[in-house]
Amino acid sequence: MTELEQYIKSFFGIAETEKLHEISTLFKLTKYKRGDFVFQTGQHCNTLFFLQAGFLRIYAQSEEKEVTQWICTKGYFGTDLESFFYNKPSQWTIQALVDTEIYMISKSDYDTIKDVVPQWNELEKKFIIKCFTTMEGRIFNHLSMSAEERYNSFFENNKELFNQVPLQYIASMLGMTAETFSRIRNKQLL
Repeated sequence: MTELEQYIKSFFGIAETEKLHEISTLFKLTKYKRGDFVFQTGQHCNTLFFLQAGFLRIYAQSEEKEVTQWICTKGYFGTDLESFFYNKPSQWTIQALVDTEIYMISKSDYDTIKDVVPQWNELEKKFIIKCFTTMEGRIFNHLSMSAEERYNSFFENNKELFNQVPLQYIASMLGMTAETFSRIRNKQLL
């Protein structure tokens, strides 16, 4: 079983090896160099991706600043949900922070999975619920924790990012200025 098939199995709960293989063949490996865009704000996002290697930053530009929504790491699926499911222009830009490998499935191929897996609607619903509960947890932490608590929590779960991606992106994702982030980081290092 390939690594992609293992992740499809764990995220979607598909156990049959034959169906896992059939679904995984719908994904195409795509490589991006550091700085390349997977897609940009205003474009239509017609792919769901699985990050095989590297880091992707999902962000938007407001009038005053860039806002990092998420830094995607190996082993996660991603897309702009609104653009992917409702065919709206994307509000997000997704950019490779390092040389990156992702498996991509087009919206049209994604829509054929229901022909391969009859219970797909229920499995997809569980996957999307998992995505929303993760987002709810992030929102709750953002609203209920101090900046220092958010930093500590994120650091404990994502240590590898702190030496591999620009720290201002992590600061933005945690809802703090680069200065606040630096002050907290320096305090932690003492």
